[in-house]
Amino acid sequence: MKEIRFNAFLMNCISHLSPGLWRQPGDRSLDYNSLDHWVSLAKTLERGLFDGIFFADILGVYDTYQNSLSPSLSLAAQIPVNDPLPLIPVMAHATEHLGFGLTASVSFEHPFPFARRMSTLDHITRGRVAWNIVTSYLDSAARNLGQERITDHDSRYDMADEYLEVAYKLWEGSWADDAVEGGRVRFADPAKVRPINHQGEFFRVPGVHLCEPSPQRTPVLYQAGSSDRGKRFAARHAECVFTGCPSMAVLRKVVSDIRGRATLVGRAPEDILIFNMQTIVLGRTDDEAKEKYQELQRFVDKDAVLAIFSGAMGIDLGELPYDEPLRYVKTQMAQSLLEVFTVSDPCKEWTVREIVEWCGIGGRGPVLYGSPTTVADQIEHWVAETDVDGFNLSYASMPATYEDVVDLLIPELQARGIYKTTYRQGTLREKLFRAGARLPDSHYAAKFRFSSS
Repeated sequence: MKEIRFNAFLMNCISHLSPGLWRQPGDRSLDYNSLDHWVSLAKTLERGLFDGIFFADILGVYDTYQNSLSPSLSLAAQIPVNDPLPLIPVMAHATEHLGFGLTASVSFEHPFPFARRMSTLDHITRGRVAWNIVTSYLDSAARNLGQERITDHDSRYDMADEYLEVAYKLWEGSWADDAVEGGRVRFADPAKVRPINHQGEFFRVPGVHLCEPSPQRTPVLYQAGSSDRGKRFAARHAECVFTGCPSMAVLRKVVSDIRGRATLVGRAPEDILIFNMQTIVLGRTDDEAKEKYQELQRFVDKDAVLAIFSGAMGIDLGELPYDEPLRYVKTQMAQSLLEVFTVSDPCKEWTVREIVEWCGIGGRGPVLYGSPTTVADQIEHWVAETDVDGFNLSYASMPATYEDVVDLLIPELQARGIYKTTYRQGTLREKLFRAGARLPDSHYAAKFRFSSS
């Protein structure tokens, strides 16, 4: 049995993927503007030996449902939402090993300043930063940044491929490994710092990277698209893939497809770690956990669920028949999300009612509830049946969901020998892959490394 990995999956907002549950007694989601809140969470997760925090983010709003922003605002459905990046240095300073995955879109920021920002984070976290590469899918975000609408789905990935090439040239190729001398006479050898001279379809970047090489150079690369084009992108670039599959049948197919595509581009299947979205509700006994789960369901807000998932799919789910199967239509939004609930599993048809009931706690991933023994059995079963590497754990209660996982579930997984008992030393990449701090030679980025020739 492989070692199971956990990330905390959250957002710098009040309500991420459990709409309405912030209203339950004892929930502290309203503390999201407090640094103490985030530092305390980081310490809890490090106590539980989580691999990292995976910060989701959006630059738009969910206004597709009822053709209005009102439901999202009334119910705090991912608005207000703060920038996650400023939290990372503070949380990193309070911890020693925890990794930090930052979601940032290639659609709205030029790669040159972004590369500097990520190198800076990699330096000050001592190599514990990851980048979740997204292309953005909300028209509201495009309009706020001066575009009429979001570009079509596959074209966004074409631009993303070039964006990554620019970033690789800056991170991997602009400074030689021994460019920095660090002496008081000469800090860096000018002959070993080179402009990248990139001239492409979408970007022109002539100059040198502004930062000296950071511990990982390129941050650990996450990618969350499970559409056909997204999986092709992942096969080339991703080190970790985040999926949101509601069943083992769908996840098994996605995992196999991604690993197969990776081999076609010369990478080993183990070069990519795959994390599925999951939510865990724990009790000391199965009955206690079931009671807790049923209590959580009382706070789920149907309109908030419809607001989030209508916006993400690009269709107003409220206008569709509530108890008839949802059918796939091609949109420019999050295609993999719509595919999950329409065509990914030929044995399952989803109605809007079922989507609302399923996604109300923790998003589109499954909810596992029970005693530590029961949930550990379920996790082992998911891994054995799908070959998934780990889970991005969404929360139902902030921070109680994570405290329960740390205090109740992880000791059970450790006793079974399937969860680490200590952190490995080194950067996030070294911790995840038991290899070097830099990308392996088999990765596409290696072709852009500094060469003395």
